Amino acid sequence: MALELDEQDGQTPLDPDEMAGLIPDHLATKGDLNDWEQENILLAVRWLKRTRSPDVLSEGFCRDLHKRMLGKTWTWAGTFRKSDKNIGCDWTQVAVKLAQLFGNTRWWVENGIFPTDEIAARFHRELVWIHPFPNGNGRHSRMMADALLRSMGQPAFTWGGGGNLVSANEVRTRYLAALRAADQGDYQLLLAFVRS
Repeated sequence: MALELDEQDGQTPLDPDEMAGLIPDHLATKGDLNDWEQENILLAVRWLKRTRSPDVLSEGFCRDLHKRMLGKTWTWAGTFRKSDKNIGCDWTQVAVKLAQLFGNTRWWVENGIFPTDEIAARFHRELVWIHPFPNGNGRHSRMMADALLRSMGQPAFTWGGGGNLVSANEVRTRYLAALRAADQGDYQLLLAFVRS
């Protein structure tokens, strides 16, 4: 049975080649997929909590975290996308844009360019915009931002009070509105959201 995925606001559709990379064959609905992915992501959260002093601002960590989050779901987990999407830079520029983001973020941290929360929020927004992977970019970039905060000795973001940011709901709507405002250079909504 083929898994039917309904599109919702803010989600990146998968192309047929990417869909063919689905590992479990028992999933029938989008809800089943979300639940399966969430179980995998919890394993990544546990791994991240045990990891001491990771080099968060590196391509290796970025890929490894994505693979740990979604490696039991998708064969391409941890592999950069190979096609353009409805969001993100040109797919051929993903590695270059990531290296620039990591370098910029290191500079922000080392020179105290922004307050800590703003560094992590800007890092998150830029990572979402680059959109390195075929799927899971929002969840991945939130975990990356939290890992960055942890590396700076700060608590993780609350991301709208811990609401579900995958399903269509009011918390997700506020999150997407905050990201879209940040896309236009206004970070106030995102900074409020990440600690609400």
